[in-house]
Amino acid sequence: MTVDQYNFAGKKAIVRVDFNVPLNEEGKITDDTRIRGALPTLKHVLEQGGALILMSHMGKPKGKVNPKMSLGQIKDAVAAALGTPVQFAPDCAKAADQAAALKPGEVLLLENLRFYPEEEGKPVGIDKADPAYAEAKKAMKAAQKEFAKTLASYADCYVNDAFGTAHRSHASTAVIADFFDADSKMLGYLMEKEVNAIDSVMKNGQHPFTAILGGSKVSSKLAVIRNLLDKVDNLIIAGGMGFTFFKAQGGRIGNSLHEDELIPEALNVIEEAKKKGVNLSFSVATVAGREFSNDTEQRIFDTHNIEDGWEGMDAAPASLENWRKIIMNSKTILWNGPVGVFEFDNFAKGTGEIAKYVAEATKNGAYSLVGGGDSVAAVNKFGLADQVSYVSTGGGAMLEAIEGKVLPGVAAIKGE
Repeated sequence: MTVDQYNFAGKKAIVRVDFNVPLNEEGKITDDTRIRGALPTLKHVLEQGGALILMSHMGKPKGKVNPKMSLGQIKDAVAAALGTPVQFAPDCAKAADQAAALKPGEVLLLENLRFYPEEEGKPVGIDKADPAYAEAKKAMKAAQKEFAKTLASYADCYVNDAFGTAHRSHASTAVIADFFDADSKMLGYLMEKEVNAIDSVMKNGQHPFTAILGGSKVSSKLAVIRNLLDKVDNLIIAGGMGFTFFKAQGGRIGNSLHEDELIPEALNVIEEAKKKGVNLSFSVATVAGREFSNDTEQRIFDTHNIEDGWEGMDAAPASLENWRKIIMNSKTILWNGPVGVFEFDNFAKGTGEIAKYVAEATKNGAYSLVGGGDSVAAVNKFGLADQVSYVSTGGGAMLEAIEGKVLPGVAAIKGE
């Protein structure tokens, strides 16, 4: 079932949205991208004469009520975005009466799902090494099912439009779907777009296919790298990740970030890329800093020969020029992660240049998918978000999809 096929008239729809938006000290939203992303689905339900029950998490309250993570803080912002009043249920598990009273066109926002440990389904206050953990986990799974059943009882149909949590087997993202038949559960417009964008790259990508992986650690993206080696023509490994590879090959990396325990894996990746004919492209020159700060002294080094006392902080012009040639010759581009310490303005140039190259290649006909916090921040910062093919809202979910994993939130709807 799809949102367009379902008739919402007179129905109550419980919709899993991702309203985990950033708030400032006063509890005001600093970036409403996630709320805006859900609007097409939510407005469609209302326009058809349906009622909305919205559920989301915010932050990591670890199963306890925390006023600083209350969704009540964003009720008015959601109402303004939807153009209609929004009611609020202060307890997501005790909202049956409010849900039952909803009339067509009305909206109810439930309190933070993660105020209940049952949402995540993890035992609280017991260590995994404890002999009693297995029994506690079993009990929690049963409680999670009951929690999901309660949420499901509020509505006639279920819509999952929260791609950012699609990789989680939580009560509201996966378990709840068991309480609706195939004709009463569906992906929202945002989820459909995300899934289709990833499929466009991973299943239907045209060649040459280039993946750009940045960020600080190899460990967080090793499975992604391995899966991509079977699909891409070019794999650009940038950012802090590169230094583990340089050290593995006998290079001097000064004080640069690296993971010694991943050196054998780095060598395996290099060997595997050779066997599969993948062009593995690393930085050839790096902008290094004396200290890890924005205003530190800068100097450019060959990436295999960084002096002690210096640490790699950004990609230098020679590296960027190499990567520009690869990107401009690509038909499919996947980008996840910065190529430098993007949070420091003085070391954000490399990431900004990559954003420009990806936008330029897209203009020339390439399909580009950008995901991950800093990559998205880069295309937004330089006003290029509308100049790439798709900007993913879910960093973790996108990475797991690229690893080749089935996302629980998608499988629960599609039965995969």
